[in-house]
Amino acid sequence: MDKNEKEVTFMKVSSEILSSSEGEDSSDEEDYKVNDAIEGDPSTFSLDINNEKALKKKLEAIKDKGEKMTPGVIYLGRIPHGFYEEQMQSYFDQFGTVTKLKLYRNKKTGKSKHFAFIEFASNEVAEIVAETMHNYPLYNRLLQCKIVPQEKINPYMWIGANKVYKPEPYLKVELKRRTKKKSLKQVENRIQKLVKKEEMKRKKLKDLGVDYDFPGYAANVMPKAKHIKFENLEEKETKKKKIAK
Repeated sequence: MDKNEKEVTFMKVSSEILSSSEGEDSSDEEDYKVNDAIEGDPSTFSLDINNEKALKKKLEAIKDKGEKMTPGVIYLGRIPHGFYEEQMQSYFDQFGTVTKLKLYRNKKTGKSKHFAFIEFASNEVAEIVAETMHNYPLYNRLLQCKIVPQEKINPYMWIGANKVYKPEPYLKVELKRRTKKKSLKQVENRIQKLVKKEEMKRKKLKDLGVDYDFPGYAANVMPKAKHIKFENLEEKETKKKKIAK
């Protein structure tokens, strides 16, 4: 299984987790509006004051178990723009120790795909997070939070986890794109497009009654070489002998 197939598998897992609740929108690829993006510093967000005391009691009870804890993983969907790796780490540290965090991003653009997997040191903490954060309103978005079953957890889902995304500078990306070496086929296709556009311009000028001739790209296009079939020397000699007889 290659990397692309693995990512598709985890995308399916994420959609299955979300679609398990009736009436929920399982689309995490949605392009959110600009005014839905997080304003201010998301790392300073705190838990809901109304639930904070009850949550603290539950979390304190779990801490007493110490080394007996087993890790648990949650799926977080419908993540708004601006709530990225650093902000998520700071936010979920309020519940308990976050051991792994992977926000999925578009490979080409680097933009968030609006879903992530988060592993907590304690499975019980993960269950509390899933219960507390499911349908939690965060800047005009209802977060979707579910426990990921152990049988669906795979080490490949954590490739690139615990890393803060650093976008490549635009000028560097554009320079790389423009200076990338093109294949002969790509060059030929480019020339064909230029010549075709030029022919359309000539036609428009002719339709307008403008008598104007210019060499353009067509003059620089090398004519296709004629295919010459070379016969085998032995065949030539055989033909000569037959003619001589």
